[in-house]
Amino acid sequence: MFKKILNSLRSQASNDDVDTRRSSERREVDHCVGMIDGKIYPIKNWSQGGVLLAGTDQMLGVNDTKDVVLKFKLSNRVVDVQHRGKILRKNNEQFVLQFSPLTDQVTHRFKQIVDDYITQEFMHSQQV
Repeated sequence: MFKKILNSLRSQASNDDVDTRRSSERREVDHCVGMIDGKIYPIKNWSQGGVLLAGTDQMLGVNDTKDVVLKFKLSNRVVDVQHRGKILRKNNEQFVLQFSPLTDQVTHRFKQIVDDYITQEFMHSQQV
């Protein structure tokens, strides 16, 4: 009961309506690109639910299922995350790929990427 009271007192973390709020937070701070069918696309933002990629390709169609390799530049290495997803929408400048359900390995890699960014931000904040 105490938990229920606390949850009702917490403020909403977003101005979005409950029905339209995203299930995963978008990340725009990471240095990364996506590779589909051997072609590289800059990543505008990503989350554990999917990725927004810059660029267009006539060979990619809405509802196509594609393998994607996400390449993240971390502090001391580049990490590749291989996964699969479906193209939800596209326009002349960008397209959205919704990830298939994440495997444990992909979830672990995403956690490593976020942890590295947090560590780097902390280190930068401690420099005088």
